[in-house]
Amino acid sequence: MARFLKKRDKTAGLVPGSAVFIGNQKVDDIKIRIIDYDKSQLHEDELKKISDGTEFKEKNTVTWINIDGLHDAGLMKEIGETFDLHPLLIEDIMNTDQRPKLQESDNNLFLVLKMLRHDESNQTIISEQLSLVIGKTFLLTFQEQPGDVFEPVRERIRKQKGRIRATSIDYLSYALVDTVVDNYIYIIERFGEKIEDMEEVVLGDPEPEIMEQLSNYRKEMNFLRKSIRPAKEAITQLAKLDNDIINKKTIPFLKDLEDLMTQASEAIDTYREMLSDQMNLYNSALSNKMNDVMKILTIFAAIFIPLTFIAGIYGTNFEYLPELHFKYSYFIFWGVMIVVAVALLIFFKRKKWI
Repeated sequence: MARFLKKRDKTAGLVPGSAVFIGNQKVDDIKIRIIDYDKSQLHEDELKKISDGTEFKEKNTVTWINIDGLHDAGLMKEIGETFDLHPLLIEDIMNTDQRPKLQESDNNLFLVLKMLRHDESNQTIISEQLSLVIGKTFLLTFQEQPGDVFEPVRERIRKQKGRIRATSIDYLSYALVDTVVDNYIYIIERFGEKIEDMEEVVLGDPEPEIMEQLSNYRKEMNFLRKSIRPAKEAITQLAKLDNDIINKKTIPFLKDLEDLMTQASEAIDTYREMLSDQMNLYNSALSNKMNDVMKILTIFAAIFIPLTFIAGIYGTNFEYLPELHFKYSYFIFWGVMIVVAVALLIFFKRKKWI
């Protein structure tokens, strides 16, 4: 399946809001986990069915329900009915090719981001869609598979580190998004180090494999840009949002997150320009290398053309050739050719052609 755009054959001709999964199914069984807390208590469990979490929805606590796996249309519809989610929102959650965005409705905020992972073995970026439904009394997060970057946040909740246990849904949402953004920065830094190191290699003795590496890095930078640019727009919109769900005390944190996204976006543009410059530099180095080869070959050709001319005259089959009967004709012939060759080399040197 294409990385930049996924097929939507299943949705062709369907009614808008149809719960259809688009993407690769990455798990067999959907896993539902809940963390419910306030300053004094913490409840963490795995739910067998989504209806088991409705009792927490009305409590005066922070309720975070995480769903791993998006392929079960029946479950997604049930979640939508339980938490009063619009069918179009459910459709967006199940479309793993959804563009990062922020959507505001009467009773919730809907934020879509891409969680990224750097595969060290083949130097590629693996993307997973993350959807957050931020309600007034609950937070729903939808992932394609178990395993995420949120474990540090869970540990902060369990061990009451920082302010997270004393805040509400909006700060928990910020903490999760902040973790995703920090991972963006980490991945950009890793690729940035490799891209900057490539400049010395390109300036050295460029091999054909170098262009392949540069092309791969450029492709991954484009993939990063596709995920991070719209995410920056969504987070900027979130930081400027006037909504009861977002507490005024959380706004400064969101603005700081906006600055991080701006930094990430600018870094991607910088590294893409560096890659373009390195590709041009590689092509120039390759052309210079070819020019050097052609210059040597041309010099040899220029030297041997007059020698071939002399040899052609000397080797003609005329019966009466004045030098033919000289005792030292052969050595004189070689002397003339060596003098001509040396004279040409001196001439090329003075002209600074070699």
